[in-house]
Amino acid sequence: MKKILTCIISLLLLNRVTAQQATPISASMNKVKLDFMLDAGGRPEYKVDYAEKPLINISRLGIKLANDISLDSNFVVINTERKSVDEQWKPVWGEVSIIRNHYEQVTIHLKQKNSLGRLMNIVFKVFEDGVGFRYEFPVQPNLKYFTVSDEVTEFALTGDHKTFWIPGDYDTNEYPYSTTKISEIDNRSIVKGSDDIAIKVCPDKYAVQTPLMMKTADGLYINIHEAALVNYSSMQLHVDTKTFKLKASLVPDAVGNMAYMHAACHTPWRTIIVSNKAGEILTSKIILNLNDPSKIENTSWIKPMKFVGVWWEMQTGKSTWNYSNRSDTVGADGLLIPNHTHGANTANVKRYIDFAAKNGIKGVLVEGWNYGWEDWFGNWKENVFSFVTPYPDFDVAAITQYAKDKGVVMIMHNETSGSATDYERQMDTAFRFMNKYGYTSVKTGYVGKIVPRGEHHDGAWMVNHYVRAAQKAAEYHIMIDEHEPVRPTGLQRTYPNWMACEAGRGNEYNAFGHGDKPEHETIMPFTRFMGGPMDFTPGILKVKDFTVLPNKQVHTTLVKQLALYVVLYSPIQMAADLPENYEKYADAFQFIKDVGVDWDNTKIIQAEPGEYITTARKEKGTENWFIGAVTNQDGRDEIAPLDFLNKGQKYIATIYADGDNADWDKNPESYKITSYLVDANTKLKLKLAPGGGAAISIKPVNGDTKGLTKYK
Repeated sequence: MKKILTCIISLLLLNRVTAQQATPISASMNKVKLDFMLDAGGRPEYKVDYAEKPLINISRLGIKLANDISLDSNFVVINTERKSVDEQWKPVWGEVSIIRNHYEQVTIHLKQKNSLGRLMNIVFKVFEDGVGFRYEFPVQPNLKYFTVSDEVTEFALTGDHKTFWIPGDYDTNEYPYSTTKISEIDNRSIVKGSDDIAIKVCPDKYAVQTPLMMKTADGLYINIHEAALVNYSSMQLHVDTKTFKLKASLVPDAVGNMAYMHAACHTPWRTIIVSNKAGEILTSKIILNLNDPSKIENTSWIKPMKFVGVWWEMQTGKSTWNYSNRSDTVGADGLLIPNHTHGANTANVKRYIDFAAKNGIKGVLVEGWNYGWEDWFGNWKENVFSFVTPYPDFDVAAITQYAKDKGVVMIMHNETSGSATDYERQMDTAFRFMNKYGYTSVKTGYVGKIVPRGEHHDGAWMVNHYVRAAQKAAEYHIMIDEHEPVRPTGLQRTYPNWMACEAGRGNEYNAFGHGDKPEHETIMPFTRFMGGPMDFTPGILKVKDFTVLPNKQVHTTLVKQLALYVVLYSPIQMAADLPENYEKYADAFQFIKDVGVDWDNTKIIQAEPGEYITTARKEKGTENWFIGAVTNQDGRDEIAPLDFLNKGQKYIATIYADGDNADWDKNPESYKITSYLVDANTKLKLKLAPGGGAAISIKPVNGDTKGLTKYK
């Protein structure tokens, strides 16, 4: 009788679990539907549909811990919670002035069917344009401190999609993009051929980096990334080229672990953004919405700006970062022997300050001002730079006063050569130095192997270091621009002084590397820029014969460089070329002087990854609009309707266009500038040269329009 009763109870429990598995837990919004279920082994799974068609097939979920502890099976659902959210918030700066946060949330409370009964929650937020989900670990007796060894998360794709990708490297995001089918992904030749990248660690030939952009055969656009990356390793994706399944692949630390956690805690969000329109991928705010609100109460000191700097002249070989050619040789006076090619000298810096003041540019960056550049790269040293000791030819006090008198702010540069430990020891001292001399912002750098030795740029230790740097900078009211970091995940919402990052292949590769293909800037907004702004350093107007190295050129037309100020968003934009080149092209430089850096509104007029993007933005606090259009290696004719302008208002549109015979390779510096009267009914006809673009400033009529004709 006892055995019969036990069997009946077991059958009842089995039926309960089976019923639970047979009825997915769902959440939906607009065309997006999320289903969660447990399979027969109690393994968590999910799938996503878009417009009633599969987008992500059934995919596994879960976490693996050290000591063979698995949180990916043997679960039952003990509870579910739901809530709906529809709210608005205002970013401190950004592409729009108001962001809507609208989603349906379902939280699945899971418990393992064993004596320990470990708990794990999976939270899904379903938006109109995608899904975000993460793992949460509540306070519990049998899971307190734990180490993550792997993540089971999968994204089972529905086909062999067209994919825009770079290798999943632990230490760099600066590869050129490849465009292939999922089945063709193999990063070995890209890694091997990228000899212009100094530090590369890419052990998995099928690993790709996020944000990963894809297009299906039937015209759906899909982007996979993560949000709010803190206290956890960054997520790359391992690709199964036969099943088209992507699996989360975390960057290990020096001893092979991925994260060290203490309940209550949670992972970063995994994000899936989807639309049948490419432009809607670019305007999605899912990643920002999944980040916490600003932790900085008073943000009045955070100010977007444009800047020039002592930088491009070093990239092109005109001057050097280092004051002396050797660190171990001194003169009779016991001081370093100057090489007389040092760029960061007082007279030269004053020249940049004069140029900035004359042209209404707020900031001046100076690289190579401090001791350490003679022996800074390639030796895996821990103690390299002093962040408060200028070279003998850099009079920091005199420069500070000179800039102040001219109404210009100085931008600090703190290169660490990868020695994060040394930078953390010096951070307070460095930021106090900046406060003393009136520096309002800093550009950091992490070129080289990371110290602590064995850590990686994209591993959990460095993930937290970048956050600590932003937090510490905020304490001193310093804005920060981090170079060579992990790619961003929307944390600029939480720390709005974190203005930009590099974490991608920027303009400088045209000076010292193999260059960027003409399609490069049409891919980056769909990939690198999905998580946040990039310091791409646009505005190189002398695109040929600018360097001491032979056969180097920027792989765009001059006008495309102007258009990048609108297409590639950043609240801090560098006018990266030399002052003398801007003076040579003064009429084209006018667009860089005029273009905004902070925006009330953004419209994607047309876009296709790898081919073209046309973006319009309304400058914050004004009625001025700016348009940037870029194309790949193919020339094209485009129509740009101005229906976003105020009805009944007349505007003056100044159009910076490629010349009739312009070409990124053969004739890149050919351009023409015209002005017309336009209104909301105007449709501009844009002719983009191969590798070219168009840049347009649109300002309300405010005075005499004599000599201007209406655009037809």
